Amino acid sequence: MGALAKGERPDLGWLVASPIAHRGLHGLTPGVIENSGSAARAAIEGGFGIECDVQLTADGEAVVFHDFVLDRLTAETGPVAAKTAAELGRITLKGSGDSVLTLAAFLDLIGGRVPLVVEIKSRFDGDLALTRRTAEIIAARGGQPIVIKSFDPAVLTALREIAPQVPRGIVAMNAYDYGDYDGLSAERKHALANLLHFTESQPDFLSWKVTDLDSAAPYLCRNVVGMPLMSWTVRTPEQRDTAARLADQMVFEGFHP
Repeated sequence: MGALAKGERPDLGWLVASPIAHRGLHGLTPGVIENSGSAARAAIEGGFGIECDVQLTADGEAVVFHDFVLDRLTAETGPVAAKTAAELGRITLKGSGDSVLTLAAFLDLIGGRVPLVVEIKSRFDGDLALTRRTAEIIAARGGQPIVIKSFDPAVLTALREIAPQVPRGIVAMNAYDYGDYDGLSAERKHALANLLHFTESQPDFLSWKVTDLDSAAPYLCRNVVGMPLMSWTVRTPEQRDTAARLADQMVFEGFHP
């Protein structure tokens, strides 16, 4: 991916060409767990793009894992960030033969065969170590169909400087009423829901909660600004119909499109 001129938007036609499997194509076959190598292989076999999450390790590496803690998906407990990448690589995901992969290993497995959407997890605390490491890994894979997204606009603002050649997207919704956002002020939640960071973050695409698609911000970004609009997470026929009507792409889970 070459550098873009100021104000130029990347061509993301490949990003909306086929559905994207949420954390890989998991949950349909026993032993295929989210964000695992098996889930990635299943998505590739189906011809689907892949969305994955990354977390930071104790030794500053990016690993493919959704939660901040190990408890839900492994037999271990405690923060992912308390263990090194090597230690995490020896931990098996529950009900599977897969272990926690580094982002670099995950990219090697995919080999550019399908589009990849990498979500950088954030505590909204200003720590950009994971952003820098993720950008470093992805920037080294020039030419592969990869984008980065995050709920945290500070991540996108940083990416503008450290990896301007990598397309970036903001993940958003109408109401930030999940426990993950309890530490944010009402003003900050309002800014996130209304994209008031747009001038600083300058996203290349938008990823909006499927049940909130029929609202002003995603409508304007798609139909006026011309940004590709992705919907998450599509799990029902009704949500699939909504995504087909109001968005350009869906991140799906729990069925085979």
